[in-house]
Amino acid sequence: MPRDVRDIPTPEVARSFSHLRHIDTELPEYDPNIPIGLLIGRDLLEAHHIEKQIVGPKDSPFAQKIGLGWVIVGDVCLDKRHPPDFEPVEITSFKTSIIQENKVSIFKPCSSNIKITDSSYYDRHIFDRRADDDEVGLSTEDHQFLSLMSKKMVHDGGKWTAPLPFRENRPTLPNNFPIAEKRAKILDKSLRRDPVKRDHFVQFMSKVLNNKAAEVAPTLPVDKEVWYLPIFGVYNPKKMDQIRGVFDSSAEYQGVSLNRVLLSGPNLTNSLLGILLRFRKNAIAVSADIEQMFYSFLVSPEHRDYLRFLWYQDNDPNKELIQYRMKAHVFGNSPSPAVATYGLRKCIDGADEDVQKYVCENCYVDDGLMSLDSTKEAVGLLKKTQEVLRKQGNLRLHKIVSNSPDVMATFKKEDLDKEMKSLDLDKDNLPVHTSLGLSWDLSSDVFIFNINFREKPDTRRGYLSMLHSALTLWDLLHLFWYRGKSFYVI
Repeated sequence: MPRDVRDIPTPEVARSFSHLRHIDTELPEYDPNIPIGLLIGRDLLEAHHIEKQIVGPKDSPFAQKIGLGWVIVGDVCLDKRHPPDFEPVEITSFKTSIIQENKVSIFKPCSSNIKITDSSYYDRHIFDRRADDDEVGLSTEDHQFLSLMSKKMVHDGGKWTAPLPFRENRPTLPNNFPIAEKRAKILDKSLRRDPVKRDHFVQFMSKVLNNKAAEVAPTLPVDKEVWYLPIFGVYNPKKMDQIRGVFDSSAEYQGVSLNRVLLSGPNLTNSLLGILLRFRKNAIAVSADIEQMFYSFLVSPEHRDYLRFLWYQDNDPNKELIQYRMKAHVFGNSPSPAVATYGLRKCIDGADEDVQKYVCENCYVDDGLMSLDSTKEAVGLLKKTQEVLRKQGNLRLHKIVSNSPDVMATFKKEDLDKEMKSLDLDKDNLPVHTSLGLSWDLSSDVFIFNINFREKPDTRRGYLSMLHSALTLWDLLHLFWYRGKSFYVI
């Protein structure tokens, strides 16, 4: 930057121009004994606010009054009285860059530009509280999971296919066939001692095989990494006529398990309390289920050998145990809920707004509960959702239930919940339906809480066990918990 002191406006300069003559007393005299140091104040915007301005003839300098006093802008050389002479002039050069609004700076422009799109951003206080302050943020592994699903989950025209989300730098899995074989033989003995349980297990595996969620495992290539999943069954206390087979992905062998090397993914499941509270907001309530949701999303072919298991040949308990492998994401893998929910939302991407709201905000895993203002709206929403899920993901929305018989009457019997299939909707009273752990009396449209205390010993542990059995997932019953607790303390 040139530092020619002869360009500094002085009282003499002001007096040389008629339109500036009256401000000559506002300008300080030049003191040649004071050297020019560092120019400061460019970033102090308040000091540059223009309070007054004096403009003269064309091409003449003008004056501005700012917070620091009067300045004169323009060529202040008096009659060209100081042209460059032959004396050495100190000139320093800097490499400069053009930044925003064509301003020149000695600093390089930042390559990581951030554009603020929220106009209220600058008006916020640093400690402002917002509605999402207490929400759990995504971890690094959650971001890795979502990035993998975004790139690798594909639609082949039928179902969606996604890889197993392995962790980075994971250990190589050992061949755990010995422990899987041992567990399979233990299960075989258990089923032979309990024919009812055996029949339920066969029925479960029949659905898995008929839906092509599993296949007979091909011959394993030499030295290929493989993992076998032991199986066990669990009963829902309210549905003792059917069993759910669980693939034990947490079973360890030589200090490692399949779940330990997989990313669990973010929690994409909606708030159960929020769904239940919104469920009875409007007059017409509907409930539906997505059939075998986990098994509707396939595993990439290159990862299916990590999901091998032992079961009866031809699903016949009288035949030998052979190797199968899952083609779909299994109930038991830690990432399966996130994979299924992510895939479900991919299915409705681009669908009507009401369909997206139903699936994205009012589904708890595979159960969807919502209420609307009219029968027409309820029927329209369910039919649109059925069509979108069928076309975009080969998914089936069924087990439909409503507090309005007119809603259920518009659907085929096979689309209704089994409790409704045998009813005459024009004459019979609607039954009590259980959904997400709550008993819903369809006729009176109220929730029923049945608290059955099992006999417990007269001990502290026994009392606490009975009190906890009275709890449900709904906060509306917490009053009973506090009263019960107070009773115990007394």
